[in-house]
Amino acid sequence: MKVVQLLPELESGGVERGTTELARHLVSQGHESIVISGGGRLVHGLEKEGTRHVALKIGKKRLSTLLLVPKLRRWLEAEKPDILHLRSRVPAWIAWLAWRGMNPQTRPRLVTTVHGFNSVNRWSEIMTCGERVICVSDSIRKFVLEHYPKAAPEKLRVIHRGVDPADYPHGWKPPVEWRAKFDEEFPETRGKTLITLPGRITRLKGHEDFFRILGELRDLPVQGVIAGGAQAKKQAYLEEIQALAESSGLKDSVTFTGNRSDLKNILAISDVVLSLTSQPESFGRTTLEALSLGVPVAGYDHGGVGEQLDLLFPAGKIPPGDSAAAVKTLRHFLETSPTVPESHPFTLQRMLDQTVEVYQELLGSARV
Repeated sequence: MKVVQLLPELESGGVERGTTELARHLVSQGHESIVISGGGRLVHGLEKEGTRHVALKIGKKRLSTLLLVPKLRRWLEAEKPDILHLRSRVPAWIAWLAWRGMNPQTRPRLVTTVHGFNSVNRWSEIMTCGERVICVSDSIRKFVLEHYPKAAPEKLRVIHRGVDPADYPHGWKPPVEWRAKFDEEFPETRGKTLITLPGRITRLKGHEDFFRILGELRDLPVQGVIAGGAQAKKQAYLEEIQALAESSGLKDSVTFTGNRSDLKNILAISDVVLSLTSQPESFGRTTLEALSLGVPVAGYDHGGVGEQLDLLFPAGKIPPGDSAAAVKTLRHFLETSPTVPESHPFTLQRMLDQTVEVYQELLGSARV
């Protein structure tokens, strides 16, 4: 197969990671892989692994981006790919307009992936335009069916995101040298029970709930760890929650790590990892990484995180927004050190295989 994936850019993030993982898999299986994006730091590695990158500013939210429609159509007619896979709204609109103007009998088969709970409107509906629509969790499938009645149920396919157990082996611990360096950088964590809230600093991650929970655990030798940084436009919110930590009397009980490239290590040394998002996550890859490492996770029981916990670690399910229940769960975990199952079905290989199966199924089906 010749597969083209489109996304705005290749800098960082879950969509970008999924795109590069699939590209690598396609090349390893002898398929031709092409990615179209506005570029970014992941391009070099992508090309080094055998995928061709086509630089096109296809993710800019402005009217001039529409001028790319005929250019992309000509490119598709010349390249003749088998599959066109769309992963984000702006590129999806440009690609769909280009694809719609091609010969229905010879144009590539169209696949879209709904990666998140986007705002419900005509703009977002484009992500359901594929001949096959991949949903990254059962929660996303339910969301699509509820809000987009034109999306035929028979064209939806649930493919959960996945992690490689070889990269996140159960029971793994980071090198002693790394731990020594971490303790030196954050001495307040040394000898403490670490409760970690991973993720970028945004208002949806539940930092206020995190502080309420830590406040109820003051009688224990607990250190809260906020593992993640703030983008430039989120600096004001970072300062807001730092001030809240101080006003709550938690300044010395909360560690802000900032942006880290060693999140795996931080997850591995944590006693419990939390997910306290005020809105459901489409999947929640970080919680799966923690569970794969064998680290207990306590999270609000909604979205993809709720699905993970329901199947893998139901003891960690907390009613959304119920910080009192979270405190009760954490006390129980810290007293009993619960065991996380050693295996799970949310593997990277399964995700990749199922995606290729969708491509093959579509190529083997009649054109409408």
